[in-house]
Amino acid sequence: QVQLVESGGGLVQAGGSLRLSCAASGIIVSRNAMGWYRQAPGKQRELVAASITSGGTTYYADSVRGRFTISRDNAKNTVYLQMNSLKPEDTAVYYCNAVLMGNWPRGQYNWGQGTQVTVSS
Repeated sequence: QVQLVESGGGLVQAGGSLRLSCAASGIIVSRNAMGWYRQAPGKQRELVAASITSGGTTYYADSVRGRFTISRDNAKNTVYLQMNSLKPEDTAVYYCNAVLMGNWPRGQYNWGQGTQVTVSS
């Protein structure tokens, strides 16, 4: 049974930083493309960052490129999202999931509870 537990969200002022964590069980993150998604109120869930391979290939949405950094700690089976220079439009619930490479950018497993990020102006 796959479990993805996100943490690290919170309330931050514009320009601030947060680091999100995703602890995975039931899958080995080093063997999967792992992604961070977000869903803002009234909007569809979108993929914002992905670590395609452990070798360092990454993907970033245009809206976050240069501000967000995805990384993974294979020993801890955990994926991180460092978010800098946060903007109010980054406000959303953030989720992690393995990315279905054959059906990009869909998530592969059931979604966790997510972690709320709120950026005040």
